[in-house]
Amino acid sequence: MNSPHPDPFSLADEAAAALAERTGQATHDAVVVLGSGWAATADGLGEVLADVPLDDLPGFPAPTVAGHRNSALSVAVGDTTTLVLGGRSHLYEGHPVPTVVHGVRTAIAAGCGVAILTNAAGGLNPAWPVGQPVVLRDQLNLTGASPMAGPPPPPDRPARFVDLTEAYSMRLRGLAHQVDSSLPEGIYAGLLGGAYETPAEVRMLGGLGADLVGMSTVLETIAARHLGAEVLGISLVTNAAAGMGNENLDHAEVLEAARAAGPRMLALLRGVLERL
Repeated sequence: MNSPHPDPFSLADEAAAALAERTGQATHDAVVVLGSGWAATADGLGEVLADVPLDDLPGFPAPTVAGHRNSALSVAVGDTTTLVLGGRSHLYEGHPVPTVVHGVRTAIAAGCGVAILTNAAGGLNPAWPVGQPVVLRDQLNLTGASPMAGPPPPPDRPARFVDLTEAYSMRLRGLAHQVDSSLPEGIYAGLLGGAYETPAEVRMLGGLGADLVGMSTVLETIAARHLGAEVLGISLVTNAAAGMGNENLDHAEVLEAARAAGPRMLALLRGVLERL
């Protein structure tokens, strides 16, 4: 397990400086964090300006989960200079919370005012087939952790008590609907992970109002909102949540579902970035 940096905000500043040096881009406008199986969508977003291994940047471990890439791309998408993180860190890998949110903190230190967070999720809504993208309108943080716990942020950063009334930006959700008016919206439940949920847990989550369940995103959203970035969350339904379908859950099938939905995901991400 990584040892937490004594000041994760200064570590993000250090990583942002290294990113600017390695990419030749002084700042970036938006960051896209690619979830499991989303990595291929980076290939057609726009002109690749630079490609830096994630673990060459301070504070970034190499991704270990299948379907993620050890890559930080600087990509020109229309007039938007976009940082595309091909992988993320998860609590279930043994990483501490500051490492899990280090990517978004680094991106915001690099100038990003918009964070687009994607993930693969189990669907609780039987009307949503595998391959359905869903725009997030709210979240349930059920990880038992928070990036705002622990020592207070430095004096030059906002106070820890971030307002999450609009965790997911209405403006950005509107842009997503401009690109694809058929997109539904839903509530994402983020859990610690490491194992898929049981059918009983899925029924509990449904009772709490969840439409989707996964193992990421919620902590990054809190960290991004704390630093003032707008957040757009997009889940791809890659499987029916446990007990909602007739099949057992398997990560390889999750990745295959994401691969099949790749062209639609690419068009959605590119369309949103072009409208920023």
